[in-house]
Amino acid sequence: MRGALLHVLLDVLAWISAGVAGVWLTRIRHVSFPASPAPWPYVAFALLGAGIGAVVFGSANLWLSGQSGLGRSIEGAIAGAILAVEIYKRYAGIEARTGARFALPLAVGTAIGRVGCFLAGIDDFTYGTPTALPWGHDFGDGVPRHPVQLYESATMLAAAVLYVRAALRHNEFVIANGFYLVVGFYGLQRFVWEFIKPYGTIVGPFTLFHCLSAALVAYALVMIATAPRRTADDRAFA
Repeated sequence: MRGALLHVLLDVLAWISAGVAGVWLTRIRHVSFPASPAPWPYVAFALLGAGIGAVVFGSANLWLSGQSGLGRSIEGAIAGAILAVEIYKRYAGIEARTGARFALPLAVGTAIGRVGCFLAGIDDFTYGTPTALPWGHDFGDGVPRHPVQLYESATMLAAAVLYVRAALRHNEFVIANGFYLVVGFYGLQRFVWEFIKPYGTIVGPFTLFHCLSAALVAYALVMIATAPRRTADDRAFA
């Protein structure tokens, strides 16, 4: 019960911190982003898609791993949000890229949210495989395991720091493509950590989240490769 409560509290903190990070970058540090439509409609679709994706992929992973119940997945939430927004944009005829200003919130929110997964203990099923390394952590069953939640938190925090440094230097490529860079980096690091998680595999040594991670990396690469050039008019919008 205590672990579940901590998880919820950290999830709330992650959402709040993500929002604060976005406001800080745009309103206080005055980093401008490419012009895009009013964000609220696709934010709503992103939240809907994130909720569905989190449960669908989290629960599917439990089933593939021989466990029952409903699960949640950060990676599933990211994939679901992206898919929902892309569907909405196609339906609404929106061609503009809309993710740039969400790069830092995504990195910060994920970094903090993963700490909640770590604190949730053994029942959260986000821990790593057993390890003899000195930093192995006992999540409640007496077995030292890789604290992969903290590995992921640290790598996403590093991504946030690198992104901020580039954005504050007004690196146009990073600002315009930041969301895809963060999504691609998330997928890449998640792919690596999946090898030390006790999840059921679906193809050879690869889990459901290996496949989803690869899909996120592919999505990011395609979006970056096809990104339009940023004009002077774009830079006039914050």
